[in-house]
Amino acid sequence: MYAAPTPSRRALLGLGGAVAAGALAGCSSGAPTPASSATGSGSAAPSTGAPTASPTSGSPAASASQPSGIPSIARTPGPDIAHGPRTRQEVALTFHGAGTADITRGVLDALAAANAPATVFAVGQWVAQDPSQVKAVHAAGHEVGNHTFHHLSMLTLDAATAHQEIQQGRDILTATLGSPGLWFRPSGTDHSNDIIRAAAVELGYGPCISYDVDPEDFRDPGADLVRTRALAAVKPGSIVSLHLGHAGTVTALPGILKGLTQAGLAPVTLSTLLRD
Repeated sequence: MYAAPTPSRRALLGLGGAVAAGALAGCSSGAPTPASSATGSGSAAPSTGAPTASPTSGSPAASASQPSGIPSIARTPGPDIAHGPRTRQEVALTFHGAGTADITRGVLDALAAANAPATVFAVGQWVAQDPSQVKAVHAAGHEVGNHTFHHLSMLTLDAATAHQEIQQGRDILTATLGSPGLWFRPSGTDHSNDIIRAAAVELGYGPCISYDVDPEDFRDPGADLVRTRALAAVKPGSIVSLHLGHAGTVTALPGILKGLTQAGLAPVTLSTLLRD
């Protein structure tokens, strides 16, 4: 039902100091490690993970953004999740979360116009610098997940630093939204390793979240390419990687949403896509 990520087309890019400047670099690197390429679920996850906060009632995406309960896969440590069930005519649009407020508002406006819920993986430093942005994401009924605090290249980190990055990201989300988010996506990579997975589980998360559609919008190739790449690669159950902080993504988004509708694919949150 769920699959680990395939090798990415792009080289590893880190965030560095770009969060302060409102730009988020891409998050993938080379081929996944053998441990991250397995499929299926592991043993039961600990009960320390908290669910995402509920969306604001009456918001454009609120009615469609959350499943009736927490997906069991979210409580089950295992390999990275790169896509959901191929039997569902649904797609999860996910955004790596950092950038300027005007671009974030543009993304939220485009999603609202299509009544399309999404999932934003927030960089903790971005949340700390301007909490109003992630609050606006949450208030619009979208799902918020953890994308570490400093957006370091996680495959290069030792166990203590990886744990600290996830914990700081979790803590700033809890302080800002009242919840740590249900899902975790590693930064600076499109796949996890044993160290990252162990730290995520220790901090209450289940499998790390990857993706199977990557239009590389972080490279700013132009809105037309972002749109055509996304629609050419998307399938039922896909998890699409997009980024806040890039104007071309805002321009491409209405066309992506229209194309999904024409293909009979409904945009949903990650929790909805991965529901039991």
